[in-house]
Amino acid sequence: MKNQEPKALWANFYSLTQIPRPSGKRKEIADFLVNYGKSLGLETLQDEIGNVLIRKPASPGMENHPGVILQGHMDMVPQKNGDKVFDFEKDPIEAYVEPNGEWVTADGTTLGADNGIGVATAMTVLADKSAVHPPLEALFTIDEETGMYGANDLKAGWLKGKYLLNLDSETEGELYVGCAGGIDTTATFHYQPVETEAGDIALRVEIKGCKGGHSGCDIHLQRANAIKLLFRFLKDAVANYEARLAYVEGGSLRNAIPREAAAVITIPEESYQDLQDLVDRYEDLFLSEYDGVETDLHFTAQEVECPKTELPEDVQDFLIHAVTLCPHGVYRMIPEQPDIVETSNNVAMIRTQISNDKCQIEVQCLTRSSVESRKEELASVIQSAFSLAGAEVVFSGSYPGWKPNLKSSLLATLKETYKKEFNADPRVIIIHAGLECGIIGAKYPGMEMISFGPTIEHPHSPDERVNIATVQKFYHFVQAALKAL
Repeated sequence: MKNQEPKALWANFYSLTQIPRPSGKRKEIADFLVNYGKSLGLETLQDEIGNVLIRKPASPGMENHPGVILQGHMDMVPQKNGDKVFDFEKDPIEAYVEPNGEWVTADGTTLGADNGIGVATAMTVLADKSAVHPPLEALFTIDEETGMYGANDLKAGWLKGKYLLNLDSETEGELYVGCAGGIDTTATFHYQPVETEAGDIALRVEIKGCKGGHSGCDIHLQRANAIKLLFRFLKDAVANYEARLAYVEGGSLRNAIPREAAAVITIPEESYQDLQDLVDRYEDLFLSEYDGVETDLHFTAQEVECPKTELPEDVQDFLIHAVTLCPHGVYRMIPEQPDIVETSNNVAMIRTQISNDKCQIEVQCLTRSSVESRKEELASVIQSAFSLAGAEVVFSGSYPGWKPNLKSSLLATLKETYKKEFNADPRVIIIHAGLECGIIGAKYPGMEMISFGPTIEHPHSPDERVNIATVQKFYHFVQAALKAL
């Protein structure tokens, strides 16, 4: 990987892969960036929550030009295949070049190119004494993937630049000028467990091998949601096979489409073969319905030790109906741009917590929309589904979308620069994924912003990979854009 061009950028990215940096684990990566800035002799600051800002003086003759901010986030999404033994808080990412020589990926885990390539790019520009640029700032924010906490808590007045280049997009040749906002919904079912029926046996039913992916970038690709598939099966098993639910879990992050989900159910012993047959039928059904999309989906059932308790029947039924009813996927496309998602929801996670004094099941969703009222509408629909089922529903982490400014001078300059460098026009689009631009823009009115990046496929999943040739092209464009500005 370190032999790819530009070598300095790939060396920086390799360094990032060696530092555990899942969302929430901030200190080691922040310390690394602070030390990096200081090692270059540059003004290096860190705010109270951990964001890092490094300032580099302008190239000779460009001191009076408006400043530019290169911005990215430190954290990465921790996703791995079920059979991969890996600790994201301790282990370095096992990155490698694919045999075709075109992509860099990781062994069974997310790669962290989102947003490691952007961070590595800013690091490379900071160290490059030959780079031509106006006054430069590199802003590295914390915990973007789990709530955009770094951008949300960024203080006004800290940044000096007029233009912000967000290096966190994932298709080379596209300039992003707007994005969706989002809101988190958490629905909690509290219950007192009941004793399992004497003589029952227990099965762990599990769906795994779904592609998953980014709940913003990939939500329109019609990939399976393992939680929704599991609850489709559970509804049938409970209604027609005397199954009872004791435990359920699925998904791992709000902004990742769930790849795996599992439940422990109890059944009369004589129903064992019938349930095994039902699991086999549903696996065939799911593979048929997702033919050409989900090629590695597996649905299995395995007998396990029978739990002493299970959900009360009414809570179980309300939970199953609510999750079945809860919308997942695309809710509405943008009428004026029908190939772009306007509003969507990701049924992201479900967890069972069992203790002596507290038993609950928590369902977490992430709703996105580029229209604030549509975001609120869909969140209200989800709230109704779970409230009618008796759950406690809480909203949190709401952040605004980023309203496009198609008349900005920054956009005009970058379009002209791209055309000059590559003899092609870039696509100017709105992205459904959330970016930090809208939040930062609200704190710095008048700041002009664009987001762009190299081509990264399947972010937020263990299939994540970044195209080597587009990284080289992306870095060339960053250099040309800074010079043009």
